[in-house]
Amino acid sequence: MTLQEIADQISSKASGSGFSRSVKFDLGGEGTILVDGESVSTDGGDAECTISLTKDDMESIISGDLGATSAFMQGKLKVDGDMSVAMQLSQIL
Repeated sequence: MTLQEIADQISSKASGSGFSRSVKFDLGGEGTILVDGESVSTDGGDAECTISLTKDDMESIISGDLGATSAFMQGKLKVDGDMSVAMQLSQIL
């Protein structure tokens, strides 16, 4: 899955979700995905919360093969910034 395909999947879930915060997914050398409310882009930028993980783990979370909470507990993703924003991501992931 390309970075844009991942962003498109998140965008389809964010549309109409009521998510109103900003979060950046830092996929290392693969790039970043910025979710700002219901808007999703691969341009990067500032966000209330940054979640760092690998592209493979992001794909697994989106497909439902890996739960975000499990990934956090296993150290597969790190959260910087406002943790309450990360907790609201269940609306779009």
